Amino acid sequence: MTASLPSIAPALDIDLRLTLQTAERVFELHSRFTSTAHRTALMGASGSGKSTVLMAIAGLTPSVRGHVRIGSHALLDSARGIDLPARSRRVGMVFQDYALFPHMTVAQNLMFGVHRLGTRPDDAQQARVDALMQQFDLVRLRDAMPRHLSGGQRQRVALARALAAEPQLLLLDEPLSALDAPLRVRLRRELAEMLDRVRVPTLLVTHDPQDVEALAQSVIHIDNGRVVEAGSADASPDVSTDALPVFVSTGVP
Repeated sequence: MTASLPSIAPALDIDLRLTLQTAERVFELHSRFTSTAHRTALMGASGSGKSTVLMAIAGLTPSVRGHVRIGSHALLDSARGIDLPARSRRVGMVFQDYALFPHMTVAQNLMFGVHRLGTRPDDAQQARVDALMQQFDLVRLRDAMPRHLSGGQRQRVALARALAAEPQLLLLDEPLSALDAPLRVRLRRELAEMLDRVRVPTLLVTHDPQDVEALAQSVIHIDNGRVVEAGSADASPDVSTDALPVFVSTGVP
């Protein structure tokens, strides 16, 4: 596990309540947790609600109740009538398949993260994109299309695009799960190095304990829409819960 980051980040305070209904299933999400770790992993089996939590934090799921707070900044607070649209939340998200725009070049994908459609990028926005391409070693790929990129290159483009708008929180939704095992090992190491450099508080969804060990400081386990356990990603038996940069409440008020 990477240990070079400082232990305390702006508190991520989450209380999400949501009911999803299909013809086959009714799923109720009620997840509450607070983390001050720079990188927190959210683990659980398929269908446990991990990705739903990320989508709700990002503002991509309607009809969510509760609150999402980053430090003193509320993105959602249904009791106070606050529900910022996704574009205003300053949350960067990397999807499982990276979700790059196939008809856009690398530079155009990054630029999408910093300016509104239909407007001309200003000098500051262009400088931001240029800096990210330099930081993530994408300069020579500036005019490449996503279909011509390797898995590692696509990962770097997706992460750079998520960071283009200088988010206050980064969400990673199983960013390594679609890769074969040898590539996953290499890209896990590269992703850890990139996250060390950017130092943006990050919430990572995964089902792989090796991702937690390499990428996270704290881990939260979710089952059937509820947080059931939390602790240090070190899983050291001599670490007390009082020392962990995470507090969890699973009860319903």
